[in-house]
Amino acid sequence: MIEFLAHSQKNFIHILRVSVFIVMAWIGGLKAFHYEAEGIIPFVANSPFMSFFLNTKSSDADNYKFHKNKEGEWIPANVKWHEANGTYVFSYALGSFIVGIGILVVLGIFYPKIGLLSGILTAGMSIVTLSFLITTPETWVPDLGGPDHGFPFLSGAGRLVIKDMIMLGAGLVIASDSAKSILSR
Repeated sequence: MIEFLAHSQKNFIHILRVSVFIVMAWIGGLKAFHYEAEGIIPFVANSPFMSFFLNTKSSDADNYKFHKNKEGEWIPANVKWHEANGTYVFSYALGSFIVGIGILVVLGIFYPKIGLLSGILTAGMSIVTLSFLITTPETWVPDLGGPDHGFPFLSGAGRLVIKDMIMLGAGLVIASDSAKSILSR
């Protein structure tokens, strides 16, 4: 078993690439649907790296809190606000970018230079996502009177974000493996 595992690293890195592709394609593809687009707005509105993509003035950045639909809920006034805010257009563009990275990751199996780029992009995207732990108040359990709130108590949004630590590691492994292949040629 140890022998098999020791000699299977390259195949396991390919499985890692396919796994990253599936996650990127699925999550990126979901960005085409309103519920997902509306769900990312707290992250985007609070991010110094992304908030300028929205039509909201910085003084109105918290307005998304008044226009949140629960997953599966359809409130026409909230949808109109998101349309005017640029929520859906931004989400479509972000989803396309994420799917594109996923495609590059899987192409890296055959083309190491593309693999190197895709690993760097995956790691970079993960760093931006992880920054939401600092910029987005919704990533921490709010103080609603209970004893467990704030740091280190991650909310559902925070638990979603922290998983990008795995994508960061995957991106670095993919970039490293691709760089190794480039140097061996």
